[in-house]
Amino acid sequence: MSYVLREAQIPILPKGHAPIRILHFSDLHLTPARKTEIADIKSFASLKPDLVISTGDFLAHMDAVPVTLDALEPLLDTPGLFVFGSNDYYAPKPKNPLKYLLPDHGERIHGEDLPWPELDLGLQARGWKNLNHHRTTITINGTTIEARGTDDAHLEFDDYSLVAGPPGDCDIAIGVTHAPYLRILKGMSDDGLDAIFAGHTHGGQVRLPWFGGSRALTTNCDLPHWRARGLTQFGREPYLHVSAGMGTSPFARIRVASPPEVSLVNLTPKK
Repeated sequence: MSYVLREAQIPILPKGHAPIRILHFSDLHLTPARKTEIADIKSFASLKPDLVISTGDFLAHMDAVPVTLDALEPLLDTPGLFVFGSNDYYAPKPKNPLKYLLPDHGERIHGEDLPWPELDLGLQARGWKNLNHHRTTITINGTTIEARGTDDAHLEFDDYSLVAGPPGDCDIAIGVTHAPYLRILKGMSDDGLDAIFAGHTHGGQVRLPWFGGSRALTTNCDLPHWRARGLTQFGREPYLHVSAGMGTSPFARIRVASPPEVSLVNLTPKK
């Protein structure tokens, strides 16, 4: 196993409800050449989740859709929710990695269009729910979950108003988005969601030693650095779980003190 299993617990279920095991992964950035990562993804099924959540950036190559569907095959009979990230829409291009440390002025360098509709069809054909500007309700272990999501905020494809509003008839409500920009977190918080799942940050990708661990240099969005990975909560906002992801751009294949990871997030009853 060449990845870290991050575990977290979120006490948001009604009392008396059975726990729910959520497998949360993000930022696979798959290419046909990533044999080790493909094997790792196939191994996720051994964690026996009740629900799978992917927060985008599945692709990093024009021919990656069949590779991705094959890698995910052992999980596709498990209920799943997903959104897309910028790298699902456009192929990666070489960039100066130091620019990630500079202020973001919204300028994006896009590669060629990727065949994301094929991935969308493949995942939905197996029952996974596309949450890009959609709301849905699913029942897992007797708990009714309302889930809503946005398209990628890093590309400014997001429009939270399309899914905004208080939750309907459900036990808990969750949000799913690729890039955890503060505008999305605020919208979901204002609507009273219980938890939010995101990716995009790579955990900072390069982290420096810090008191008690390490510290991210960037989140590649306006999320504070201390929330770059794992489970955090600020004030009365929903819990936020950010996956540091599995992969990298093919042109920046380095991770320092932020190893590839997948998360097992256990939803438990409120204390």
